[in-house]
Amino acid sequence: MGLLDRFRKEDAADTDSAAGAADAPAEAPSTGESDEPAKRGLFARLRSGLQKTSDLLRTDVRDLLKKEGDIVDDAFLTRLYAILVKTDMGNAAATAIRDEVLARHRARKVHMEEILATIRDKFRELLAQAPGGDAESPLELAPSAPTVVVVVGVNGSGKTTSIAKLTNLFVKQGKKVVLGAGDTFRAAAVEQLTIWADRLDCEIVKAEQGSDPASVAHRAVAVACETGADICIVDTAGRLQTQSNLMDQLTKIRRVMSKQVAEAPHEVLLVLDATAGQNAISQARGFSDAANCTGIILAKLDGTAKGGVIIPIRQQFDLPVKYVGLGETADDLDVFNVDRFLDALFD
Repeated sequence: MGLLDRFRKEDAADTDSAAGAADAPAEAPSTGESDEPAKRGLFARLRSGLQKTSDLLRTDVRDLLKKEGDIVDDAFLTRLYAILVKTDMGNAAATAIRDEVLARHRARKVHMEEILATIRDKFRELLAQAPGGDAESPLELAPSAPTVVVVVGVNGSGKTTSIAKLTNLFVKQGKKVVLGAGDTFRAAAVEQLTIWADRLDCEIVKAEQGSDPASVAHRAVAVACETGADICIVDTAGRLQTQSNLMDQLTKIRRVMSKQVAEAPHEVLLVLDATAGQNAISQARGFSDAANCTGIILAKLDGTAKGGVIIPIRQQFDLPVKYVGLGETADDLDVFNVDRFLDALFD
């Protein structure tokens, strides 16, 4: 499938998604009265989302070893490398983990739990984030409201739904949110975001299809300032004709925002589709370069994805993974935490 065909397919999928959302019953956001059960529920969904990768690791590593254990030699390491690559972690991460197994267990007889423990330790090292990346409130909030957040990503990555989930998270915290429907090149994106704004009872700023996205961003920030909103979240185009067009548009959006709120945008979040595997990295690299992103939302980690893709995403973009999307509802967004991720994957 060519690149243009892929984009056409993603545009059609987004249109169908928006149409389906219009027919679906509105879901009331959680009240936040009972945080502990909600956290347990999110962990269960995270575990379910990583089930495919967890099963692959445990089953294939178990099959790799004899019941009485096996010697770590070249043949063993070659087979282990092949297993690791199947999780979508990529060649570099698979090589690093294979080399760690070699360094720890060279010429020794090992059992499954020893190998899994070594893989887990190396996962933690590869996923290590700067302080704040694992915090329960990972976004950089402005000293005085509003905090302005720009969200970028290719069409079909789950960008609009991720904005809805992020909005729901803020609403549950008692914050007032204004949305800016800046993906003016796709009517379906504006329609879908409008549906979510109605559901979550927050104001949305939008314009006619094909309007200047920067004008939407400008008005959204202005409305946030005028109404005393705590947060302003602005969607952006999922596709422009050239990289220079994309960079020019994002630069313009930054400029009009900063005229109203110093240092805006305070966060630029890149949405990546976990089900796209290694393709997610190549699709989104241009956005990362053009937008000066501050963090990543890894969307669609719902059981169809291979969780190993989070490693090359973390390494190649050198950005903290701030949130993971775990399903289709507004509540299915969790702060990314390395230890919780590893617990869900290996325990």
